[in-house]
Amino acid sequence: MLVTTTSTLQGREIAEYKGIVTGEAILGANVFKDFFAGIRDIVGGRSGAYEEELAKARTIALQEMQQQAAVLGANGVIGVDLDYETVGQNGSMLMVSATGTAVVIR
Repeated sequence: MLVTTTSTLQGREIAEYKGIVTGEAILGANVFKDFFAGIRDIVGGRSGAYEEELAKARTIALQEMQQQAAVLGANGVIGVDLDYETVGQNGSMLMVSATGTAVVIR
């Protein structure tokens, strides 16, 4: 399935718009505790362990979005937007959401 942040596809035709599709993944408070406990992983201001968790959440959100598109009969998702938000009391969780428009591409 073609997934892109653009709203048009060079050299391809969008034959049908199927609708908005989304996917979400939430990282719980334990991720933050693990992050701060593993602060020694930080090299040059970055935490490999934390970035790995964010990458997993992003992958889950994108996969859910693509699954929704497939159920609608789409073979692509255009205009994809990724958002990262804190949720829960005191922002104890991080939500990654992916949103786009499911389309049929020729």
